[in-house]
Formats: sequence, C-alpha cells, structure tokens
Amino acid sequence: MKEIKSILKLYNSFKNSGEKCAIAQVVRVEESSYRREGARMLVFESGVFEGGISGGCLEGDALQRSQIAILKQQPSIVTYDTSKENEIGVGLGCNGVIDVLISPISESSSTLEMLQKCVSDRGFHIIATVTALTGDLNGIPLGKSFYYDKDTASMEDCNHDGLKGFLQHSIQEVLEQQKSRTYHFQEEGVKAGIFIELIPPQFHLAVYGDNYDVYPILELAKLMDWEVSLTGNIQKLKKEKLQSVANLYPKDFEERPAIDERTAIILMAHDYKTDYANLRTLIQSRAPYIASLGPRKRFDKMVREFKANDMTFSKEELARIYAPCGLEIGANTPEEIALSLFSEILGVFSNKEGGMLRKKSGPIHERD
Repeated sequence: MKEIKSILKLYNSFKNSGEKCAIAQVVRVEESSYRREGARMLVFESGVFEGGISGGCLEGDALQRSQIAILKQQPSIVTYDTSKENEIGVGLGCNGVIDVLISPISESSSTLEMLQKCVSDRGFHIIATVTALTGDLNGIPLGKSFYYDKDTASMEDCNHDGLKGFLQHSIQEVLEQQKSRTYHFQEEGVKAGIFIELIPPQFHLAVYGDNYDVYPILELAKLMDWEVSLTGNIQKLKKEKLQSVANLYPKDFEERPAIDERTAIILMAHDYKTDYANLRTLIQSRAPYIASLGPRKRFDKMVREFKANDMTFSKEELARIYAPCGLEIGANTPEEIALSLFSEILGVFSNKEGGMLRKKSGPIHERD
C-alpha cells in the first residue's frame, strides 16, 4: 500500500503538467524474484519515476521501455530472464523469469482511479488486468484493467459476458485463497491471460501503552506506513513523537480503536491491571494478533485470574495471543524489541513461522 500511495502522490503532483506517463507492473514470476506479482512503477516521459519492479536491476530498462510505450501509446509485455545473460547485458543472478506489463496511461485509462479506490478504505480490493491476448475480446485491449466492486459483486466496464462470468468465479477463488494469481480465459478464437490482483488494506497497529518504549514502535510503524492507533495517558508522551499517529485515545475515554482482521494489537502498559483489562476486552475483537509484553509467568498469572473469574479462552483465542511476544533474535533495547515484534507481526499475517532463509528450500517467497 505504501508504494501505491507514493505512486499516486507523484501522479497527482505531475498530472497538471501535461506530461504523459505509463505504469510498468510485474504480472508473472517463475522461480525467484526480488519483487512479486503486483509490484509496479509509474514512469513519466521525462524519466521521473516512482515505485519499483525489482531490487534496482530492471528499473533502468523498464524506464526506457515505458518511454517507448508512452511515445507509441501501445502496451507491451516484456519478459526478463534473470538467471542468465539477457538483453540488459548483465547476469542478474536472481534465477527467475519475470513478465512486466507496460501500459501507457491515457485520458481514457482508469488505472490510477482504481488505485485511488484501493487507498480510500480498509477493505480488500481486486483489480483484474489483461496481460496476454490472442484474438478479439470484444475490443478489450491488452493492458485493460477492471475494478471489482465488492459492494455490488460486479466488474466495472467489462462488456464481455463470457469474460465477466469467468472473472466472477476466479475472483472468488482469489479472495478465498488470499493470493493474487494469473488465470487463462479461452473461448472460440480468443485466448487471454488475466492477472487478478488482491490488494489488501493497510496494516493497522493498535498500541495500548504510554511509556517511552512506544516511541520505537511508532517510528517503525511510520517507516512501514502502518496506520497507528494509540491508547493511553497521552499527556505523558512527547507531542512531536505522536505526529504520525492517526488515532489517539486517552485511556479514560470510552471511545476505542476500530479493530479488524488486518489489525495487530500490542499491550504494553507495563501495568498488570491495565493490560489484564485490555486483554479481557480485546480478545473479543477480530484481531489475529494480540501481543502481551512481558514474561510468560505474567501472562500465566492473567490466565489463572481469568479462570478464577469464570472466563476461559478457547484454543482459537489462545492461538491469537502472543505472550511472550516477538521473534527470538536476542532483542534487549526498546528498538530491538520493536524490531522483534514487527517481524513476528509480519510473520503472523503472512502465515510464516520465521527463521533463517538460508535454511529454506525453494523460492523464498513461497511456503515450503
């Protein structure tokens, strides 16, 4: 989401200049690649760009090809084989094959408007893009994108009934699996590759604490572009440290953060009664990750007290509570602890266990 926001910011700053632009987007990856499907960069004809499709090794060539696409006003697919010497003239060594769709942005294009919708609310969004085409698909060109309206369960601007039905079925599969993928549509005389991209909402971090160790948490969240809600004694904290916090909730107020399935909770009041009361309430939320800062015996005491008060956790509820919290990386300082917590949060949301990548077999972005 951070990359999409940066792209939109650059586009909005240039849109009145009259300068034309294009979007280069990774739509297929085989084996290893620094970036995965969905990574994109916005390129203006002057060479100004934002975003990325690799670790920096493909951007120069993609920029030049984007400028050509802008000049011709024609979309194209470029395939990079990063395992050997290629047209770029270097052996990149990533050992993967990457398809990049380069699409010029015209007055009739709605790609940027679709991306704007994706940052406008906290829902999951779907964009389907034609990435390969043989034959006539009712005049639908290569590079055409469709936005899935989740409220009406329909595809905007799709005038091909067969494709529309195909997309409806495929999108439900993507939503169920929570993973973008490419599908292949075929009917008499027509073959098309359709990249269905799932764009999840921004991560939301709900912090319950008001001591100095929240500062590294807030700084790292800002770097990661996570939305932050902070509940505590706001008067104790430095105002300049709270500028990036989207939502502030004084601990004595009844209003509390809105918690959804993309929210991670950190209980770090360093006060047993406060953390106990917050956990008792927040276990009823939809948050898949609830961290309770402190040693195991502190959480065990909470569990005993819950039982004594006739409140028990189900197996599913206990699985969402991380106590002790964080990955075991030898963290000691508040900054190191923040890094440990964020690593664990990313692992939970990605269904990863953590660990060293050198011990992993197969592509690093795939599950073993």
